[in-house]
Amino acid sequence: MSHNVFELFTTRFVDAYYEPFLTIPDEASYSYADIDRRSAAIAAVLLDEGVQVGDRIVVQIDKSADAVALYFACLRAGFVYVPLNSGYTAEEVGYFLADTEAAAFVFAPGRAAKLQPVADIAGVTRAFTLGTKGNGTLAEAASQVPGWNHIVKRDPDDLACMLYTSGTTGRSKGAMITHNNLASNALALHGIWRWREGDVLLHALPIFHVHGLFVALHCAILNASEVIFLPSFDVAALRAQLPRATVLMGVPTFYSRLLAEPDFGAAECAGVRLFISGSAPLTPTVFHEFTERTGHTICERYGMTETGIITSNPPEDAKIAGTVGYALPKVEVRVVDDDDVLLPPDAVGKVQVKGPNVFLGYWQQPEKTAAEMTADGFFRTGDIGSMAADGRLTLVGRSSDMIISGGYNVYPKEVELLLDEVPGVAETAVVGLPHPDLGEGVVAFVVASDPSLTEIDLRDALSERIARFKQPKAYIFVDELPRNTMGKVQKVQLRTDHNEAFSLLDL
Repeated sequence: MSHNVFELFTTRFVDAYYEPFLTIPDEASYSYADIDRRSAAIAAVLLDEGVQVGDRIVVQIDKSADAVALYFACLRAGFVYVPLNSGYTAEEVGYFLADTEAAAFVFAPGRAAKLQPVADIAGVTRAFTLGTKGNGTLAEAASQVPGWNHIVKRDPDDLACMLYTSGTTGRSKGAMITHNNLASNALALHGIWRWREGDVLLHALPIFHVHGLFVALHCAILNASEVIFLPSFDVAALRAQLPRATVLMGVPTFYSRLLAEPDFGAAECAGVRLFISGSAPLTPTVFHEFTERTGHTICERYGMTETGIITSNPPEDAKIAGTVGYALPKVEVRVVDDDDVLLPPDAVGKVQVKGPNVFLGYWQQPEKTAAEMTADGFFRTGDIGSMAADGRLTLVGRSSDMIISGGYNVYPKEVELLLDEVPGVAETAVVGLPHPDLGEGVVAFVVASDPSLTEIDLRDALSERIARFKQPKAYIFVDELPRNTMGKVQKVQLRTDHNEAFSLLDL
């Protein structure tokens, strides 16, 4: 028996093979047959190039139908799909290519001038763009070969994907995601969110992370649903398509920006049965205002790169603002103290999870993997929360300094290391502060050794070295950073003293 998650997908969409799958408004519509056949052709090209089962395929590409076909191709052929945030700089991409020991690299045509040299330095000889014209384009090559219409058998713990998540030391870690991780999470979500015949998903998320690639697409595929596939999030485009949709998955920023539209209301949402929010905390203000404006309550859930989705509020029952719901079927969640001892209901402690959704470990980092697992097999999420007597989980913070800005994870140490290299900088501290649109905005506190140093100098220094979503939204120059008696910078004090910084700025 094969546990290849793509085989599961094919059993679900076989009866809707010629029905719409990806509909890109004002551009094209692709059936399940179109994407399946395209994936077979892409797989054939990669196999002809010598890519083998288990090899890592690193991709940094724009959202498109061919991008989904490439993902399918990797699954069906047993390759390990490694999607990269499209905002990563060439310097960052070089690290990922080397760390994965990539067998192939696929990138957007418009970035060839910057990324082809990076591939050459990393020794990746199989480098392709996903363009439709010209030599060296994967899509063009795929249009000229017969499809490889097979699905490689996979065991439950064989790798399907690897997603990078930053670390507090500034170096990203590759989270190894198995076929069983993907299948178990998708089946659980399809069930608890009560997908039904006729559901249409409105998809405005990127497809390089768990939310857009796994959570949203996998649920739709298991339901053989049509997906309205927007290239990116745009309020006007989203509103134009809402009347056709029954399900919308988004980050809190989606909902705050919809609410910023004075004429947005219930009429546009009449056909939507399920609004889901994740990737960052949803504020009670947005939760309640959305209900007042539309008559719908947003279903908040909780997940991580390493675990997929862990908990979810019920889709139709009472939802409570600020909570992230109950553990998925076959998933165990507990709240413990510093010694991993279970705490009583409503006590605040460390959140840990165990189940078929939990990743295999960090790529080539067994010590880090072991450090994040308890003796009885629970994963330490790094989040702080409390659990009610009925099992409903509420998150209250993070044990790390990680910032979630617009749904993306930002690790302060990575930003600080780059800022500290800038001439004229003595030291820095990066924190997340409440932001009315992004949830949290990245803020850099800077102690300058050169009084002529300006904010423009700092912005210019980071512009090509780090993804835009990681770049500080504000710089605050200070004479010194607050420290405790041990010399450690007190970031809590910085957050407290400057909590309203963004409300004082013209955003």
